[in-house]
Amino acid sequence: MPTSSTTFKRRNFIKVASASLLLTSFNSYGFDFFANEKPKKVALIGTGWYGTGDLMRLIQVANIEVVALCDVDDNQLNTAAQLVSERQKNKKKPKLYTDYRTMLKSNSLDIVLIGTPDHWHALTCIEALKSGAHVYVQKPISVDVMEGEAMVAAARKYDRVVQVGTQRKSTPHLIDAKKQIIDTGLLGTIGHVDMSCYYHMRANGNPPVQEVPDFFNYEMWTGPAPMRPYDGLPHKRWWRTFREYGNGITGDMCVHMLDTVRWMLDLGWPKRISSEGGIFVQKGGKSNISDTQSAVFEYDGLNCNWQHRTWGNPADNEYPWAFKIYGSKGVLKGDVMKAEFTPVDGSEPIKFEVLYEKEKYPEDLSEKDLELHAAPATRRHMIDFLNAIKNGTKPVADIEEGHISSASCILANLSMDLKRPLVYDPKSRTVVNDPEATALLQRNYRGDWEHPHPDTV
Repeated sequence: MPTSSTTFKRRNFIKVASASLLLTSFNSYGFDFFANEKPKKVALIGTGWYGTGDLMRLIQVANIEVVALCDVDDNQLNTAAQLVSERQKNKKKPKLYTDYRTMLKSNSLDIVLIGTPDHWHALTCIEALKSGAHVYVQKPISVDVMEGEAMVAAARKYDRVVQVGTQRKSTPHLIDAKKQIIDTGLLGTIGHVDMSCYYHMRANGNPPVQEVPDFFNYEMWTGPAPMRPYDGLPHKRWWRTFREYGNGITGDMCVHMLDTVRWMLDLGWPKRISSEGGIFVQKGGKSNISDTQSAVFEYDGLNCNWQHRTWGNPADNEYPWAFKIYGSKGVLKGDVMKAEFTPVDGSEPIKFEVLYEKEKYPEDLSEKDLELHAAPATRRHMIDFLNAIKNGTKPVADIEEGHISSASCILANLSMDLKRPLVYDPKSRTVVNDPEATALLQRNYRGDWEHPHPDTV
């Protein structure tokens, strides 16, 4: 008679094998499925490394024609146009725009991808929805809570699909881990979650104020955000280190892990959010986001704790950016590269490894700055997006779910700033019994830019 440990492992092997077959099928369920459809007209707003990367993954799995690109950096725009012409089937260069409003008015688009800095997500997304397009928007979806509420309202009003770039929900090894560990009850009673990021990703420089180069429209790049003196191109890393344009490490990195945990455990809005932190170590540069921060997202019978440091050593070298879900029968650890379940009974851990598709998509290897581990997840995320459009259903990372995860992280930062816990009521769109915090749910826009509101989109 086999031991309980042997039985456990054999049962798990059968489940893993089934999941692998499912993933293999899903892997082929891409371009071939959509190939017979009329090519969808696609545009991209924000042609930096991540926006362009999203577009390349869509080209790989769908029958599309990229007809337009928009960016305020001419160099970035032209580089992206050349890459699109090389990769898309018809080899055409898309039309180029420096103002997203002109692009949306001048083209009839089926899909708009948004890869701008965070402070531009809301306005571009809402205008794209109004134009009749479905939208794929990067996370976090907004820089304040009311922007997110307006984006959800616009998606529902104009009956369009919005997929948020929280692609951990489409990450093969995490899908397997959810199916094999969470959904089967192997964790037992779940009572605690830890999430963390210890990457040294906070810029800490002091570049001098300088002239804006001719190829870059800094006024338009800043848009509704506060205007900072120009001190170099903000692309990729520099803008992320300022609260003017985003919500720091919590908004950038916690949003992924919180969203993943919420998906795995079927969690909605936190009942209460509290956070503490600040700039404790890296005080020498211009950056104004926290270098050290902890947050607690409270649910019934469960706290989801977040911690980040942009200095020093990680708490766990194997999982520097990760989630850990603790149950009475073991712990499930996961990140973008792997996951593992360690039972408390001392039986052998069950491990899940990242999926690469280098042989099927060799062009991934030559794409500048591509996160190879994320490419398969993004492809599956795009396929899910296309299926939702085709079937009139909500995608796996629907805008409302993206809003809950993004807003929860924004509220954590507000809690840190105000030095008190916050309870958000999504029905009244207020922080309960806290007029001061409620007033901060919508920040002031610069100049003539008008802040969107859910009642008027």
